[in-house]
Formats: sequence, C-alpha cells, structure tokens
Amino acid sequence: MIIVLKPKTKQEDIERIEGMVKERGGQPQVVVGSEMTVIGIIGDTTKIDPRSLEVDEVVERVMKVSEPYKKANRAFHPDDSIIDVSGVKVGGDHLAVIAGPCSIESEEQVIEIARAAKAAGANMLRGGAFKPRTSPYAFQGMGSSGLDILYKAGKEVGMPIVSELMSADHLEEFDEKVDLIQIGARNMQNFDLLKQLGKTKRPILLKRGLSATFEEWIMSAEYIMAAGNPNVILCERGIRTFESYTRNTLDLQAIPVVKKLTHLPIIIDPSHAGGKWWLVEPMARAAVAAGADGLMIEVHNNPEKALCDGPQSLKPEKFEAVIKQVRDIARVIGKEI
Repeated sequence: MIIVLKPKTKQEDIERIEGMVKERGGQPQVVVGSEMTVIGIIGDTTKIDPRSLEVDEVVERVMKVSEPYKKANRAFHPDDSIIDVSGVKVGGDHLAVIAGPCSIESEEQVIEIARAAKAAGANMLRGGAFKPRTSPYAFQGMGSSGLDILYKAGKEVGMPIVSELMSADHLEEFDEKVDLIQIGARNMQNFDLLKQLGKTKRPILLKRGLSATFEEWIMSAEYIMAAGNPNVILCERGIRTFESYTRNTLDLQAIPVVKKLTHLPIIIDPSHAGGKWWLVEPMARAAVAAGADGLMIEVHNNPEKALCDGPQSLKPEKFEAVIKQVRDIARVIGKEI
C-alpha cells in the first residue's frame, strides 16, 4: 500500500501519518521525491482501511500495490535511484562503464588492462576472482589472491572494482575490498545469499537469471532491499531461449520495462549476452540508445590466450572505439560517462 501526500506536506504531518500507520500494524517507509512524498507500507496491510487514511487533509490518495515487490516498486519510490559506487554514480544522467577481464590471470595482465580501460573511458574495473563455470574442469579463478590483485589494480588506476561473489563465506572479504559486489545469473535466486547481502552497505550488481522473468528478477532485488540494503543495480546479461547461435539472447526490452516497474538503475552486459566479440559493439550502442544506465564489457589484452571467455572479449583498442561511439549516443539521451 502506498500513501501519496500532498505537495509541501510539513514534517510534523508526515510523522503523524507514520504514527497512524504504525497504530494499524503497518511498517511505514517514507520516500521524499522531487515532486511528491510517499509513504510505503510494508507488512500485513489487510487490517488497514485505505478510506481511514484518505480522509486526512494531507493525504492526496492511497493506492494498493498489486505487485509482490514493494521497496523496488516505482510507486514506492517515484524518482530514479542513483547508486553511488565509491564516487561513481550509476543512474540518472550518469553512464557507468565497467570494463576488465572475465577472470584475473596475473597482476601484470590486470594492471595493463586497467590502465587501457581507464584511458578509453571506463570508470569501474571488473575482474573475476571466483569463477562459476559449467564444467568442474574449467579454470575456476585465482580466488582470494586474484581478488587482492584486482584490489591493487583498482587502487593504482583510481577506479572502483567489481567482482562476483559466489558464497556468503567470502562476504566479509568482499565487503572489505570490493566496491560493487556482483551476483551472477546462477545465484540470482540464492535467497540465503541475498539476505546476507542485505546486511552490507556495499552496492550490489544483480544479474538476471538464465530464464528469469522480470518479476522473479525484481523479487530477488527485493530480498536484498527488504534485508536492509537499498543499493541495488540490475544487470541484463541475456536470457536462455531456443536460439543456439549466440550464447544467450539479449533482452533489450528489459531496459524500458525495468524503468517502468522499478526505480532501480539497469546496466547491460553485451559480452555475456552474445558470447561473440563482434556482437558487443552493436549491442552496446543499442543498449545506450534504449536508456541503459551503464555497460559491462569484457576487455582482454590477449583474448586468444584468455583462460576464460576469450571469444567475447574486446581488445583495448576495440574497446576504445566502442566507447567513443556510445559516448556520442549517450549525449543524445542526456547521459555522460
């Protein structure tokens, strides 16, 4: 249930309405927007009669929220959320560009790529230390030592770092070293892990599951937010369809749909979506044109010898060319890198 207050409602009236909600057994959540103030009611709202609230002189209207997600719902938070990742803004008129290797292979490799990515326009550095792989025999990442390399590289070039967390066992380490904690497609519905993420203040990058509906994806974000962490960024990385030519099918419709249903930022990962390096450029352009709040692109200095996902990685010079194109497109829709 959402209570929309009239413009310029005084603080004492807001607090009075909060008290009325609490008396009726609800949990009020106040959101002050640029044009209106709303009070979202969490919990059992069956005992709350909307008519008893609508008669108050400061209440514009009371709406029931039909969707199962509340905190992520745009009705709950009319203005777009802008998430701060250690100084880099994601959302609004900001375009985040996350770049780096799929997996960390050596200190020299990561630092070389980090320097090139930043020079080309990236504002966050990605790298996998713990790698979820389909085959148990494939390279699984360097683990904590790889995370230390990524942390060092991020400090050296002055960029926040992004890395995927697979288990709550490493949450304390990630909370200390990683600026944006990524949750991969396979863990999107690992609800115990999502609850643990709600206890940290680190921003979370939540990738869409392989076959997840919009509602399932947003409900996973709701798990994190309901546990206390509002700093969630959604990431579309392609979904599984009948098509086998590409790695996944990039759902660009996710951008306007997510923006209609939620207030959360959404970024696009064209690398994992297509699985082919030559698809990254057109899909990155299309994503920015459709209103995405950022891109996550895999960059490798020697894709032919990469230990993970070389075929979908861009060489630094190609990445630079892509960023020049998306920067121009971003300006047309009012965004800046």
